[in-house]
Amino acid sequence: ATYPAFQAPANALVRLMADGSVEVEAAASDMGPGTYTSMTQVAAEFLGLPTDRIRFRLGRSDYPETPSHGGSWTMASVGSAIREACFEAQAQAAARATQPGSKLHGLLAPDLEWANGRLQRRGDPSQGLSYQDIVNGSGSPIEARGSAQRAQELAEKYSMHSFGAVLAEVAIDPDVGTIRMRRLVGAYGIGRVVNPLLARSQCTGGMIGGIGMALMERTVLDARDGRPVNAHMADYLMPVNLDVHQLEAHFVEEVDPHVNPLGVKGLGEIALVGTAPAIANAVFHATGKRVRKLPIYIEDVLGN
Repeated sequence: ATYPAFQAPANALVRLMADGSVEVEAAASDMGPGTYTSMTQVAAEFLGLPTDRIRFRLGRSDYPETPSHGGSWTMASVGSAIREACFEAQAQAAARATQPGSKLHGLLAPDLEWANGRLQRRGDPSQGLSYQDIVNGSGSPIEARGSAQRAQELAEKYSMHSFGAVLAEVAIDPDVGTIRMRRLVGAYGIGRVVNPLLARSQCTGGMIGGIGMALMERTVLDARDGRPVNAHMADYLMPVNLDVHQLEAHFVEEVDPHVNPLGVKGLGEIALVGTAPAIANAVFHATGKRVRKLPIYIEDVLGN
């Protein structure tokens, strides 16, 4: 399976506080994949700070504008904007740290380096200042904004995609045609994996959704007025624990210097889109019947 690696224009704000903490804001949302955690990790990485010093805030329209949550582009879009905001915050901090009265006064950019959340003389950790030192020395927080979007020439020159391969194992009763999932194994090429635990959880959810797509979920419309007949949990079938057996998700990390500054690719859809075709192929392998519509019913397997 393949899914385009999208990136939309996004913005973010980073604020260095006097107590040594950092506030990060973006008008994004978290619909379950762990946006709070992953964006906190991005800020912590590029500022060189532990994650417990970062407070990420989202979900307000007065925060810096970001794209809607969907299309497997949140990490690539918002994460890249946070990265740029972190670099801008460091640039402002360095400008303040080299003002008269500072121990780094007189040093130029080539003489300085950031290491472990400190601005220091290159090669000399003993001569440096923390973010907290710089903010307190200048008397006010540092507020920096960052924006990121894919350059048009890159979008025109390269085809960028996430990739996945799914193995499905099913068991089918030859007498009554019931289909039971036995095993799903997915391998995904999504560039850099920022948080393997969250990524694996998202893959598991996508594969379970694929089981529903392949075997259960269907909206039935009343032919008279177009209203959904089964718009409630009693009649709209979805996978539950009994329907899900062994699930495995594996990642093939790759370095892609073109896709976005973080090197990440979307994961939401790629974990879903290959599952139903894999299950349909497993049904074909078991029965010899090629079913080209979803969901697959008992009568499709029995041929009636």
